Amino acid sequence: MRKGMRCATAGVFFLFAAVSAVHSQQQPAGNASAADQKRTSGPAEAANRATPGIHRFWDRENDWLFAGVGAGRALDYASTLNLRRRGIDEVFLTNSIVDNHPLFGGIEAAATAASIGVSYIFHRTGHHRLERWTSAVHIGVATGGAIRNYALKTPHSN
Repeated sequence: MRKGMRCATAGVFFLFAAVSAVHSQQQPAGNASAADQKRTSGPAEAANRATPGIHRFWDRENDWLFAGVGAGRALDYASTLNLRRRGIDEVFLTNSIVDNHPLFGGIEAAATAASIGVSYIFHRTGHHRLERWTSAVHIGVATGGAIRNYALKTPHSN
């Protein structure tokens, strides 16, 4: 029971860290740095500076969020393999898929790429808060799944 509580506490911590990272990047409209102003040119870029929430897709915050998604998926991969080694069946995928390590690793990598792709679609359509929330929610779900996998009791044969 104590191990489950520690895992749940760690998951809540990671979820709050991801959510706070989403909120920390909200830059006021008039606070564009001098370096940002030098890099931009043309009237379209000047309009983007005046609009709050506009940013480059590969900025520092997205880099950290995408790294968090990758880390969450890697943690989910490791916890699912641990789950299978302990003799517990996988719920969402078939056991044969999980036991095929290259295939399962490819599925985890594809899930990370899909999350980045959805964030990019939100970025291109001007939904910048959803762009950040996509990664934050994915980090929380992947980490929560890994916590659940590690918290499950190992069946003992009598």
